[in-house]
Amino acid sequence: MKYAILFLSILLYTAGNAQDHSHMGAQPLTYPNIPGYTTLKTDFHQHTVFSDGNVWPTIRVQEALRENLDAIALTEHLEYQPHAKDIPHPDRNRSFELAKAMDEAEEHGLLVVHGSEITRSEPVGHSNALFISDANQLLHEKPEDAFAAAKEQAAFVFWNHPAWHRQSPKGTPILSDFQKARIKNDELHGIEVINNVEYSEEALKLALEQDLTIMGTSDIHGLIDWNYTEKGNHRPITLVFAREKSIESLREALFAGRTIAVFNDLMVGREEFLAPLLQASIEIIKAEYIENTQIVEIELQNISSSDLLFENAMDYTFYDSSPVFEIPAGKSKILQIKTLEKKDTVTLKLKALGCFTAPQQQPVIEWGVQAK
Repeated sequence: MKYAILFLSILLYTAGNAQDHSHMGAQPLTYPNIPGYTTLKTDFHQHTVFSDGNVWPTIRVQEALRENLDAIALTEHLEYQPHAKDIPHPDRNRSFELAKAMDEAEEHGLLVVHGSEITRSEPVGHSNALFISDANQLLHEKPEDAFAAAKEQAAFVFWNHPAWHRQSPKGTPILSDFQKARIKNDELHGIEVINNVEYSEEALKLALEQDLTIMGTSDIHGLIDWNYTEKGNHRPITLVFAREKSIESLREALFAGRTIAVFNDLMVGREEFLAPLLQASIEIIKAEYIENTQIVEIELQNISSSDLLFENAMDYTFYDSSPVFEIPAGKSKILQIKTLEKKDTVTLKLKALGCFTAPQQQPVIEWGVQAK
């Protein structure tokens, strides 16, 4: 009898856990959709043991599922294979194939994009090619031929860590004649403004001047938990505003430049996408005047995974708060605003201090609030 009870307990436990099966970690990422588009959370610069990373490709899939990402790419160095003695792999597609083959990726809707990194010294630098069909065809002695081969496969190519001090000792990107030629030939389409924990204002300036897609990536080699989560951070990501969640739609959105780079409370992107994202990230919970006063209480809730720092940009002042305040991710904040007279509608205007549409340029976001 006791064995029957034990067996029944195991069955119930297994069934219960299967029903609640989830890969979400301690910091699952969430960002709202914006009008007309689905917001996809992506990381398109990662490494495994098939180049100079320290984990197997399947770990990258599991990490992405824990953080609720929508799409990833494993971008192994084509020309740099330090583990080749232990893991010989003449086929440069192998990392992608192992990640793509994981049942869990398909079960949970994770898009695995085929990509590789073209790795050269300056002035060529490092670049990732996404949506390729065969990484082996990108192996060429001349870097010009590698980029041309990526173009033949209709790849989306972006410039990695352009301000990396090992290649640019001053810590600022140098737009060389090589990059200018790639842009002119439609062989370079994006640029990382956030790589790892580093944000480059100069890279943002180049993105705007050269009409390059703004990217943010982890460039992870070790474990996401060790490099980011245990330090209280989430990985840098690119938010891509796609028409739907699919490889084809993702590719179209990247070529169209509909992105925002995000790292914790830092958001970087063109205002046409950053403003609606911030508007959608703040929900108005209530707006009521305090009885017998001309002071309206507005409760704001941050539904994004980024702590948002704002500054009052209205003509009205606050009753009980500093003009600079933070709404932590997933939390709410009550503002008491002195409107001087009762109004049916209050236009809430806040400058987003941690967000940039150009170097040192922060957007002012507006919400029309119905007050009682």
